[in-house]
Amino acid sequence: MNSFVTWVGGKKLLRNKILDQFPPEGCKKYVECFGGAGWVLFAKEKHAETEVFNDANGELINLFRCVKYHPEALQKELEWALMSREIFLECREQAKTGFIGMTDLQRAARFYLLIKESYGATLHSFGVSVKDMKKGIEYLGKISERLKKVVIENQDFERLIKTYDRKDTLFYLDPPYYGTEKYYTEEFSEDDHKRLRDVLGNIQGKFILSYNNCQQIKTLYEGYKIIEVDRPNTLRVKNGTEEYNELIIKNY
Repeated sequence: MNSFVTWVGGKKLLRNKILDQFPPEGCKKYVECFGGAGWVLFAKEKHAETEVFNDANGELINLFRCVKYHPEALQKELEWALMSREIFLECREQAKTGFIGMTDLQRAARFYLLIKESYGATLHSFGVSVKDMKKGIEYLGKISERLKKVVIENQDFERLIKTYDRKDTLFYLDPPYYGTEKYYTEEFSEDDHKRLRDVLGNIQGKFILSYNNCQQIKTLYEGYKIIEVDRPNTLRVKNGTEEYNELIIKNY
């Protein structure tokens, strides 16, 4: 199934190549450390006995939790939703104050609209493309069913990895790409890239890591299995490039 939202760096176009790298013997625990839109999670009905979805963005996690536990209430909260510049700008201003004074459901509804109605899911500018809001809202029921047994976390990646690391755990990680950190809502520094490498170098389980193809990352993960893959470039009209090259990195 597809995700119910888009997100910066989403893996819709790369998820099948990522799934091809999953260990053939499977795993007992599957953990997404930088969940985003969850395209890899939603690609299968179930990846493991225990599944964990994590992201550092608290508003995104609140949305996922409301979809999981209160889909009908969230759908009712979104009954007034329109593809409207005025509504988008109002939600954007409310987000600047942290949706102060609102319930979790009210926050989730407005954050959902921000994602759906913004250009490129940046949350900043209104996207003018036509979207079927009613269909998207109805789809939340199916997403809720998929999330029923998924543990939803809002942790720093290091703490999360240390919490769930076992020999039978598979971690999938899609951190902010090197040099593009400014496009993400949560801060991620060059030191965090190194911290992630150090944490992954000491785990008992397996990991699959997505990154942009650059020498800094290749050097950082020297000694691991590095696979170069291509995906269609959604910005090809702008820069003339048909394919975008990325890296899949594994410790097995």
